[in-house]
Amino acid sequence: MAQPTVSTPAVATSAAGKTTIVDPVVAKIAGIAAREVSGVHALGGGAARVIGNIREAIGTRDLTQGVKVEVGETEVAVDVTIVVDYPQKLQAVADEVRASVAQAVTSLIGMKVAEINVTVGDVYIPGEDDDAAEEPRVQ
Repeated sequence: MAQPTVSTPAVATSAAGKTTIVDPVVAKIAGIAAREVSGVHALGGGAARVIGNIREAIGTRDLTQGVKVEVGETEVAVDVTIVVDYPQKLQAVADEVRASVAQAVTSLIGMKVAEINVTVGDVYIPGEDDDAAEEPRVQ
C-alpha cells in the first residue's frame, strides 16, 4: 500500500504566526481530487485496494490510498496510482487526474506543483469481480 512519504512539512510564516501543512494532508487532498475525476474507479494497486476494501467494510476509508507525496518548502510532487473504468481513454483520464490534483494543491494548499506522475495500475471491467457470485453451470 502506498503511503505518503515523511518529509519536511509545508510551512508558511506571516506576522500573525506560522502555518504547517504535513504530508498526509497534502496526500489526502490529492487523493480526493483524483477520485473526483470521471473514469477513475479506484486508487492504488491490487494489494492496496484489497486492504482498502477491508477498511471500508469496517467503516473507515483511507483517502491517501494510492497516493505518495513529497512536500518541499514551496513545491509538491505527487505520485498517484489509479484504476480506470473500461472503456475510458487511459491517457485522457490520467491527464484529467493531473489537472484535478494540480488545481486542488494550488488552490487549497497554495503551493506550486513540481510534477504529478500518474500510473494506471489496472482497468476495471464491470462484472469482472462478480464471477465468483455466479451460479455454477453444473451441479
